[in-house]
Amino acid sequence: MPIVKLTPSFIAHNLLCPQGKTRIEMCCAETPGLYIEVRATSQGQGTYYLRYKDASGKTCHQKVGRTMDLTLADARRQAKALRAEIALGADPRGQAKAQKEVLTFAEFFEQHYLPYVKPRKRSWLRDDELYRLRIKEVFGSKRLNQITRQQLQSFHTALLEKGLAHATCDHHLKLLKHAFNLAIDWGLTDSNPAVRVPMFNRDNKVEHYLDGAQLERLLTVLRDDANRAVCGIALFLLSTGCRLNEALSATWEQVNLQNRVWRIPALNSKSKRIRSVPLNDTAIAILSQLDTVGENGYLFVNRQTGKPYTTIMKVWSRLRSKAELPHLRIHDLRHQFASFLVNSGRTLYEVQSILGHSDAKVTQRYAHLSSRSLQDAANTASVMIQKGGVEGG
Repeated sequence: MPIVKLTPSFIAHNLLCPQGKTRIEMCCAETPGLYIEVRATSQGQGTYYLRYKDASGKTCHQKVGRTMDLTLADARRQAKALRAEIALGADPRGQAKAQKEVLTFAEFFEQHYLPYVKPRKRSWLRDDELYRLRIKEVFGSKRLNQITRQQLQSFHTALLEKGLAHATCDHHLKLLKHAFNLAIDWGLTDSNPAVRVPMFNRDNKVEHYLDGAQLERLLTVLRDDANRAVCGIALFLLSTGCRLNEALSATWEQVNLQNRVWRIPALNSKSKRIRSVPLNDTAIAILSQLDTVGENGYLFVNRQTGKPYTTIMKVWSRLRSKAELPHLRIHDLRHQFASFLVNSGRTLYEVQSILGHSDAKVTQRYAHLSSRSLQDAANTASVMIQKGGVEGG
């Protein structure tokens, strides 16, 4: 480890590793700790390093820069600045090591986040889907403390530019915010870069309500189509306003035909609360036609597999096309049930109770459907006015 007087001329002509050695250190005689490492594989060029001792007395080496990229004067300035920071308690190597020990987002999400949410969040599969399809490609290889608010903002905007709906873009951002909050709670990072990245908050809810002719076409298909099992499920959704997964998970043990009520357990309810669904005449008729009592306990069983249905979307797509309603989603049957209630004069509180909404704000989406009932109510005043006018005349 020769001590030499480093000059620009020396660096230009003497950065040579002796034959038989793999590397050599050339120490600066003027700047304590500064040296140039020259490797046999890179003759004529080297790398500036600063040698120092950390708080425990261990000798450490901090890279300053390459001789091809940094002048000797700049290397000396940076070395002196590093020595000043070290004297005040900084540890460049310790900081670099800590930086490397921070998990990448992929490591965190796959090894920590998913195992945590799987038993706690019913929509964890959706989280995994958003991560695999778009988030992993952009942030997977970045360490948690390398991801910035600006990067997240750009990612959020780019999703919209790719044609995703505003709400879908927001779902990605919500997932990232939740993931970073957990990382902070577990001591894996210090800050959440997703904080203060604004959501689009665009209301893009789509609801399809059927007029009389459309409803009649749908009912005709559901009553006559050969696939009686799926037609029965669709009619059950239309008759109860329940969600598809609630119907497919329903068991005979949950149904009380005598009291005409179906108790959905908290495990199957979106609100995570037990709720009771009143069974009207149509729903009772559908249940009375099922031949699944005493089998595996489920109401709706796929005869081809002998197991409860997990999805009906392929058959539903065919049924709605047959009814000339290609845009009618299975969840629209729940909205249609709500429209039956509101347009018949039932209160939003009653609708909220039957549909199992935990927040009245969700039920407010159906408020506009009550216009017919409100018009009838307003007309009572008109009748009284007209009557008074006649009597006054």
